[in-house]
Amino acid sequence: MTATAGFYRLRVAGVERLCADAAAVTFEVPEPLRERFAFRPGQYLTLRLFRDGVEERRSYSICAPAGAAPRVGVRRIESGLFSEWLVDGVRAGDEVEVGPPAGSFTPTPKAGEHHGLVAAGSGITPVLSIAASVLAAHPDTTVTLLYGNRRTDTVMFTEELADLKNLYGPRLHLVHVLSREPMEAEIFAGRLDGDKLRELLTRLVDVDGVDQWWLCGPLGMTESALAVLGELGVSRERVHRELFYVDEPPPELHHPDSEPATGETAEVTVILNGRSTTLTLPRATPVLDAAQRTRGDLPFACKGGVCGTCRARVTAGEVRMRRNFALEDDELAAGYVLTCQSLPVTDHLTVDYDA
Repeated sequence: MTATAGFYRLRVAGVERLCADAAAVTFEVPEPLRERFAFRPGQYLTLRLFRDGVEERRSYSICAPAGAAPRVGVRRIESGLFSEWLVDGVRAGDEVEVGPPAGSFTPTPKAGEHHGLVAAGSGITPVLSIAASVLAAHPDTTVTLLYGNRRTDTVMFTEELADLKNLYGPRLHLVHVLSREPMEAEIFAGRLDGDKLRELLTRLVDVDGVDQWWLCGPLGMTESALAVLGELGVSRERVHRELFYVDEPPPELHHPDSEPATGETAEVTVILNGRSTTLTLPRATPVLDAAQRTRGDLPFACKGGVCGTCRARVTAGEVRMRRNFALEDDELAAGYVLTCQSLPVTDHLTVDYDA
């Protein structure tokens, strides 16, 4: 239970194989940490380990309903440092360094709402948590879930989805779409691209009756879903998305330990956990990378502009973000940025991680 820079050593309560290349890992949270690890549906956990003296972090979405023990779904990727370890190596009783829940891909359940969910592959992980939580919250909530996979044997959480369907019946409209396996009806065959989504949404879903949309999957799928929903008259503020993969390389990473503050600089004040630190940082290096030389407690995971772990609010000055796949328009309008992608533009800058 020891905490180090915001991480806690949690015991693995169990590891369940979901399919050949995926598993669900459940963590045991001791009583003193229950409040800190209470999560909202759709949030994620950041895991940490050290290999050859190098700190590595990855974020994994919570798949459990609100109020349950935190449980993450992991799909193994080739040469994936974390995913291979979690899927094939971790066992019940092992200890893992875990950060508290984070993320804003979270609904506020209201009576009578209809939630539309679109997921592909391991994008089902936060979507499963959202579906189970909103259905349990109010007896008149309904959910439509479109879930795309390659084949039946690659579907994650098959049993959990079937259990939800059995428990809630017509309140859950569950649609499986497979791209590499024949289906009885042609409409359920193919990739969840723009054409397939347009067909499904116009023929099977009362789009006008859906209050909130939740999208999770690779960038291309979520972009297609955003475009199709826009064509069908759904306002952007009712559509929320989370990415698990971006199929383009991130901007070149900077290594703060080897980059002293030379050249053009800015005076940057960083606020985290009530502590304010003012630093002189190079303008050519992202705020997170440069400030970590002094503030090693700053939150981060992917450093690719995808997970949103490093989100902070600019309260003075201005930055330029190299890319953003995590923040919604309303967050940007409120001044939030991804510090892993933010380059100082003004002479003085303040970023507040507590805001």
